[in-house]
Amino acid sequence: MIMSEKGKQHVDSCRFCWMCHHICPIGNATGQERNTARARALGISLVNREAIELDEIMDNIFECGCCGACVKECVTGWDPVMFTKETRLHAAMEDKLPDYINALVDNCLEKGNAYGITEIDAELKKAIAAHSAKTDLVLFLGADAIYKAPECAVKAIKVLEKAGVDFTVLENEPNSGAQLEYLISAANETKEVMNNCAKALNGFKTVVAYDPQDAKVLKREYKEWDIALTAEVKTFTSFVAGLLKDGALKAENNGKKVVYQDPFQLSRDLLETEEAREIINAYAVCEEMLCNRKDTMWAGNILMREWMADVMDKVALARIFNAKCVNADTIVTASVSEYVSLKSVESDVEILSIEDLILG
Repeated sequence: MIMSEKGKQHVDSCRFCWMCHHICPIGNATGQERNTARARALGISLVNREAIELDEIMDNIFECGCCGACVKECVTGWDPVMFTKETRLHAAMEDKLPDYINALVDNCLEKGNAYGITEIDAELKKAIAAHSAKTDLVLFLGADAIYKAPECAVKAIKVLEKAGVDFTVLENEPNSGAQLEYLISAANETKEVMNNCAKALNGFKTVVAYDPQDAKVLKREYKEWDIALTAEVKTFTSFVAGLLKDGALKAENNGKKVVYQDPFQLSRDLLETEEAREIINAYAVCEEMLCNRKDTMWAGNILMREWMADVMDKVALARIFNAKCVNADTIVTASVSEYVSLKSVESDVEILSIEDLILG
């Protein structure tokens, strides 16, 4: 298998190490050794040594959420997310992706989203149309919100309306490339989708990325991969926190005690942890789960539900259990994907989004 020397070094260093064994959200949820970074490294090392074929481990390669908990935990600096994504890229180039992943990739390239959905919810379509006029600021909703959680997208629009913000929402919003970045990493197809997105956004001064996974890609991968995005990108949470500070949003605290689910894209990838807490504390009382900020435990996502929904349910239930351990009865999220994941399982814990708090 074609892998960088750096990737091979990380694989060989990780394959017998147990340092992050306790922190993998999927491994914890399933209880299976195969779902740990160590086991994934063992499989890749066997492929590198030509002991097994790549297609023998491909299902396992896509059992990783790439949340980076293992990377954060490793005091020696190894990066299982990096070599997992390298393996996905190689599989894409060698046409060895599983059929269920190929279908999602094809949907991204042909339909503009991994789910292959072509029709937008009527209420969301109406909300978008109300902000079709060109302004300096564009609210980038993201594929998950538009096609899988339109009620979340509508609420995001209403928050900016409530603050009196003059903004645009694109009627034919391009895919940011976040889904392809997860599925096939830095493939040429991924970069082409990103370049097309950048061209559509470069007519604006500011891009407010509603979904943390889009924010991460727009703010980080675009720079790393030389995607020419000239607009300033802000996360939805940082932008809304600014609206509160400026007085554009008036908050009334209801005294409700909640815990906050840090999205790893914000806390670990973009090093943003306090802005959401500022918003929450304006409307409620933010308490903490044991694993918070950079130590956050992932609560699942929408995309992986396409091929392992049962495991995503277990991941979500594990995070809800974490909340119950501190006697919390309400979790507030800033990620549309984790919001949907947590809402997809039966629980007596209330799941709210940041927008739910603001809109009341």
